[in-house]
Amino acid sequence: MDYENLKPKNANLLDRILNAIEKTGNKMPDSITLFLLLSFFLLILSAIGSVFHWNAIHPGTGETMTVLNLFSKEGFRMIWGKAISNFTSFPPFGMVLVAVIGSSVAEKSGFLTSLMRKTILGIPHSMVTFTLIFVSINANMIGDAGFILIPPLAATIYLSIGRSPILGLLIAFACISAGFSANLSIGLLDVTTYSYTESAAKLMDPNYLASPAINWLFLFISCFLLSLLGTVLVEKVLVKRYPVTKKQLSDWSEGVSIENLTPVQNKALLLAGISALLYVIIVVLLCLGDDPFFGDPNVLSNKLLSAESPMMKGIIPTITLLFLIPSVVYGIVCGKYRSDKDIYQDIIEGFKEMAQYIFLCFFIAQFINYFSWSNIGPILAIKGSNFLNSLHFTGIPLLLGLMFISSLLNLIIGSASSKWAILAPIFIPMMMIIGFDPAVTQLVYRIGDSLSNPLSPLSPYFPVLIGFAKKYDKNAGIGTMIAKVIPFSVVFTIIWIIQLFIWIVFNLPLGPGGGIYLP
Repeated sequence: MDYENLKPKNANLLDRILNAIEKTGNKMPDSITLFLLLSFFLLILSAIGSVFHWNAIHPGTGETMTVLNLFSKEGFRMIWGKAISNFTSFPPFGMVLVAVIGSSVAEKSGFLTSLMRKTILGIPHSMVTFTLIFVSINANMIGDAGFILIPPLAATIYLSIGRSPILGLLIAFACISAGFSANLSIGLLDVTTYSYTESAAKLMDPNYLASPAINWLFLFISCFLLSLLGTVLVEKVLVKRYPVTKKQLSDWSEGVSIENLTPVQNKALLLAGISALLYVIIVVLLCLGDDPFFGDPNVLSNKLLSAESPMMKGIIPTITLLFLIPSVVYGIVCGKYRSDKDIYQDIIEGFKEMAQYIFLCFFIAQFINYFSWSNIGPILAIKGSNFLNSLHFTGIPLLLGLMFISSLLNLIIGSASSKWAILAPIFIPMMMIIGFDPAVTQLVYRIGDSLSNPLSPLSPYFPVLIGFAKKYDKNAGIGTMIAKVIPFSVVFTIIWIIQLFIWIVFNLPLGPGGGIYLP
């Protein structure tokens, strides 16, 4: 689709602002080039820091940390000799590849797609909006397919109950985007984000170890809060702003039909659900008892939540099987999988789609290790935390500041993992020195990154959204569509800030192994 032709010819102020952001973002180099440049910048900075004797006292050990010149002979030997081990020992490398085994089959078998269609289509009219928002928020489980599948389906469903299909499109797109971090289950985004968090936390605490579930409880509850109050926003405010006439409904309805699932797909979903339930029962049974199979035998309490327990260390394969088993059952019943070769082929296709990310990991791994070797990351964190403490800029205002920075960066750097790879080595150690658990720092980053998703003109799915919208409104453009999704970003921001405030005040756990403050 031609992006340029979708821009309004007579741009208003909002359009001009968004076009300027888009133009700036398009001038940014590719993510790989960006990390090459950042790595080279770190080398120069390490040389400067070494000459001027930059140093800081580690608050935990009392050790004086000085900058290592990576342009020196010693630095060059480390850069050249450890390039491969940097990559192969990089946490995201293994975590993401294991998670892809389950997510690729879940997506390509059609299981998650059919599950979401079944959920949306099989509900009473009074529950349409809530269900649509809830499904959209959880659409990241089917990856990018959510942006393609759910908005046009939402438009058709809203049309079928006598409402504006444009509103249905906007609800789906805005909630998929702004609620991108919230999820009922741990997903690929949790895995990739945590992997950078762990690497950054080890700059200050080499023994740090948690799991990708450190934000799960908070985000699980977010799914329901965002859905409930998002429904109030739509039903009490937005529905009135999108009136439709009988003639419009008649014109739009021509040639439009909602395709229900076939009997075979329904049967496949039922059997897939049974298989998932049986798997969950087995996992629960393995968690029971005084010395559970998934527990850590070396601790007296919290055996399941110990960082060294099979449950926590094996959270990725556990979730992978939760996706994989019902997806394989669904594919077999539907006839998608006639042999084991068909299943493996879908997994291979999933790995192919991750090729660019894996390639990017090589350069991110070098960048993060340069941060560690040079001591620039910890020194910046220590100096930064001392400066913030001198200004008394801590607590909730500091967390909200990080959220705001995350949102702004998202307007010009689209990749969530790339941004966190840059920010984590600085903010995670800095917040640890102040006393915050890496889990809460990661959380506020993810919230900020999600909230501005609907407002970024760089989103590759905006042209797709506008293509859908032009079916009902020929004047739909980027600026006008972004303006229409702003209410969702505003409401979701308010909800998440209030939820975060409650968690901080009562010091509630964010997820297994993840809290607000360091112990």
